[in-house]
Amino acid sequence: METQPSPTRYENKVPYVQCGKSGLVLPRISLGLWHNFGDVDDFSEATKMIQFAFDNGITHFDLANNYGPPEGSAEENFGKILHHYLPGYRDEMIISTKAGHRMWPGPYGDGGSRKYLIASLNQSLKRMKLDYVDIFYSHRYDPNTPLEETMNALSDIVKQGKALYVGISKYPVDKTIEAYSLLKANGTPCLIHQDRYSMLSRDIEEGILQAADDHGVGFIGFSPLYQGVLSDKYLHGIPENSRAAKSTGFLQRSQISPEILDKVTALNSIAIQRGQTLAQMALIWCLRHPTVTSVIVGTSSLKQLQDNIDALHYPRLSEEEIAQIDTILQQK
Repeated sequence: METQPSPTRYENKVPYVQCGKSGLVLPRISLGLWHNFGDVDDFSEATKMIQFAFDNGITHFDLANNYGPPEGSAEENFGKILHHYLPGYRDEMIISTKAGHRMWPGPYGDGGSRKYLIASLNQSLKRMKLDYVDIFYSHRYDPNTPLEETMNALSDIVKQGKALYVGISKYPVDKTIEAYSLLKANGTPCLIHQDRYSMLSRDIEEGILQAADDHGVGFIGFSPLYQGVLSDKYLHGIPENSRAAKSTGFLQRSQISPEILDKVTALNSIAIQRGQTLAQMALIWCLRHPTVTSVIVGTSSLKQLQDNIDALHYPRLSEEEIAQIDTILQQK
């Protein structure tokens, strides 16, 4: 059943900034469907989160072919939600998807080949019931495929009208710069680079952000809360239903070491002094960098989503606070 979005969804909600040197603006917070939108999850709650995000000015929804579980189900569920609950609002949204990781059996369901990227996008469009996506990413660098082949496929996807823009994700610095040059030469410049970024994962500060800035490319960070570690969730141990408590997944108990918890506790003290949650401070810390266009949040409840949005209403971190945070993060 169609529901009417809030008529005030663009009024003093989530701000927008230019993505690199393109004409496209993105919300400072984007909603990721990596977790909590698959067939194993609560469809009703997923629907509420997407509606709530849109009502609060979050126009960018980030997916990938393998999001679920099972793989593909996040795209399928997003398509259902979009067409059943928000029909007529497609043009107010930025919808992105990706291909690069293993998606189906055999030699053609993984990597960066032209065969895989185009076949995967066709499947994604069918699952979401869309004619095109706004952004299509090469989800990872594939050393077994010539970079020219991967970039030419991305360019052709734009020229075929199946995507409006293209991006890359998790590419090493040297291949990133080469990819930017190839795409520009093809007449389809790279819009955006997506990679992991948080207080506890800062590898992109070693060249990726500079390359994006040099080439007029936007940057969007995923896992800004380090899979929930940069929140108050783990301050007193590992909760039963948390990601780290599960035997499968990307966050394992071993990653939440005493050293990490000491840092998180110290960071939480700064957040308390600022009158905000640690999660909120972690988000605005990522956004402090001028090259960072947006951060992708993954939420499991409306409360978490509201908390993330509220982060944008706090003052920027001062130079003194940034220095304090750096001191904590550099401790062994």
